[in-house]
Amino acid sequence: MSYDNPLHIVRGDAQYLFDVKGNRYLDCVNNIQHVGHCHQKIVEAAQSQYKKLNTNTRYLDEAIVNYARNLTQTLPDGLDVCFFTNSGSEANDLAMRIARNYEQSKETIVLDGAYHGNLSSLIEISPYKHNGPGGIGTPDHVHVIPMPDPFRGQYRGERCAEQYAKEVQKSIDRIQGRNRNSFAFISEALMGCGGQLILPEGFLQKAFELVKKAGGLCIADEVQIGFGRMGSHFWGFESESVV
Repeated sequence: MSYDNPLHIVRGDAQYLFDVKGNRYLDCVNNIQHVGHCHQKIVEAAQSQYKKLNTNTRYLDEAIVNYARNLTQTLPDGLDVCFFTNSGSEANDLAMRIARNYEQSKETIVLDGAYHGNLSSLIEISPYKHNGPGGIGTPDHVHVIPMPDPFRGQYRGERCAEQYAKEVQKSIDRIQGRNRNSFAFISEALMGCGGQLILPEGFLQKAFELVKKAGGLCIADEVQIGFGRMGSHFWGFESESVV
């Protein structure tokens, strides 16, 4: 445990946690619950499905088909295929596997401070982890650009988006200088573990343009920010007009 005096939590309700002594705590740190703890509608939906069928039947199931249909209706035209996984780490791992299979390359551009999951394949592309305590450093096929922080970053101010975009181009040039013309770029539209950081306006759009122009693939990591968490849009990437 990372706590000197860990709490013995026995129950959660909405934004609150309750310990074994009945004390109530406002939960501001416990991971990324979307609608709080034990939301009645979610509990009822889970119980209803558990009474009917394990959804991993390998056959057609109305719940999965309807969910996929509803989900794709929230996405831009052309993004119309769903592959369901059990966690955000599995989702990002699958995205990287697809990209590497398509591009036949492991070269990957990431933002400094980024965290994309807890699998070995994702720790490789997560500076938050591989440059942290116990990390092994940045692998040769991973290209890290400075965290695009307009307040405390390497570049600051109103025009810093252009400067951070140039760092993306530098990574592209470095990859191509190795005679490797295939690569992927993965980013959140708002950095989660990087500090809930709002990216400079226009940076991600320009970065996507540069990557696509060079023949790379762009991956939007929505694990921490998707499903309406940013407030104005259902998906984080929509706020940056990158698709």
